[in-house]
Amino acid sequence: TGVQTCALPISIPSGGLPRVSQANSLNPAAAGLLSSQMRFPSPLVRGRLLRRYKRFLADVRIETGPSASEIVTAHCPNPGAMLGLTSAEADVWLARSDDPKRALPWTWGLVHARDAHPDGALVGINAMRPNRIAEEAILAGAISELRGYPSLRREVRYGERSRVDLLLEGDSRPPCYVEVKNAHLMREHGI
Repeated sequence: TGVQTCALPISIPSGGLPRVSQANSLNPAAAGLLSSQMRFPSPLVRGRLLRRYKRFLADVRIETGPSASEIVTAHCPNPGAMLGLTSAEADVWLARSDDPKRALPWTWGLVHARDAHPDGALVGINAMRPNRIAEEAILAGAISELRGYPSLRREVRYGERSRVDLLLEGDSRPPCYVEVKNAHLMREHGI
């Protein structure tokens, strides 16, 4: 049919080097990150996870000065169990919104899951971001199997009632349908 299919067992950390505040920067080599930067709506602030509760809430201690900290409640945009990713004292990154309509100004975006890899792994916990992360990785050429397509379209209809997350197209190549799946679970080291 001329359609290229590929199932790639890839793990893209939720984002290259996050845009973080200077005072709370992350060592990207220690976290095993991609070399390019991932775009976030606002700079991320590093903190320490105290606890996650009621599925959508997390208490986090953030540094507010050289010897001062503040405990904030952040929205957790992931309803799943997130087994292995909610250890107390884990490094997390939050984004702040100045939107006065929001109940909580902070949103939890990333966690440094030390149990996932000997040096740790940066894991995105926002269940709404995986398609954007995959798109950014493809456009940055971070997934060698998907390089070289000049066109990328989102949420493309095919068949009678279906959509594909991303469609890659090029004149000299068959179309490549990319379906992105999201997993925020770690039962044991590396799995």
